[in-house]
Amino acid sequence: MTIDGTSSEGTSADREQLEFRRRLTAMFGESPLPPEHLMFNLGLYTRSSVLVKFLFMHDVYQRIRNLPGALIELGVWWGQNLVLLENLRAILEPFNKQRQILGFDTFSGYRTFTEKDAVSDVMADGTYSTPEGYREYLERLLEAHEGANAFGHRRNLHRLIEGDACETVPRYFAQHPETLVAMAFFDIGTYQPTIAALEAMRGSLMPGSVLVFDQLTWSGAPGEAIAFKEMFRDIDYAVEKSVLYPSKAIVTIR
Repeated sequence: MTIDGTSSEGTSADREQLEFRRRLTAMFGESPLPPEHLMFNLGLYTRSSVLVKFLFMHDVYQRIRNLPGALIELGVWWGQNLVLLENLRAILEPFNKQRQILGFDTFSGYRTFTEKDAVSDVMADGTYSTPEGYREYLERLLEAHEGANAFGHRRNLHRLIEGDACETVPRYFAQHPETLVAMAFFDIGTYQPTIAALEAMRGSLMPGSVLVFDQLTWSGAPGEAIAFKEMFRDIDYAVEKSVLYPSKAIVTIR
């Protein structure tokens, strides 16, 4: 995902469309709505290309609703997907307070590139970094959403794990061998952390587990597809592109 919210592959919008996007941004900043009304009316400023991400996450959640296990995102950035997962949990299964939501990120941007990766302005050391202290802010934000939702008195079902996924994901699954994976969203992009995460969670997958890959068919980040093909040589699975969000690939374990 680029800074302006377009996909990693850039944008298909023409100059006029980009101008209207800038106009929406400006109008959001100039909104005459009081803050409490603005929070309740964010749809006034939500573009279709952003709304589709919400619909996509709803589709993915529906697929794993009847499975036990954790919801995992690898490559969190600002954390919007984690917030969506918390709120979808509250909407779709409000009585399930065993559903853990885990987010893995360096919070300092990309780090690890190999000969199996492509380096570019989008895929480079430090891209997708967050400001200092952002992980702590995101933790508070997740806590606020959780507290406002059904059974808000039950807390601490979110975990943000900071560091290189090559180290943090294997360590987490070694320390929590009881973990089952209902869904894992891969938005790491590079080969080494993707293959390390897949290897670490392989034993925690089950029939019906869903893996979402953000860059499986994008030539600008070949490491993700290479890692996937290596790891899934002897695993029975089905793969499809999202109808709503064609750049996203959905893999279901059989």
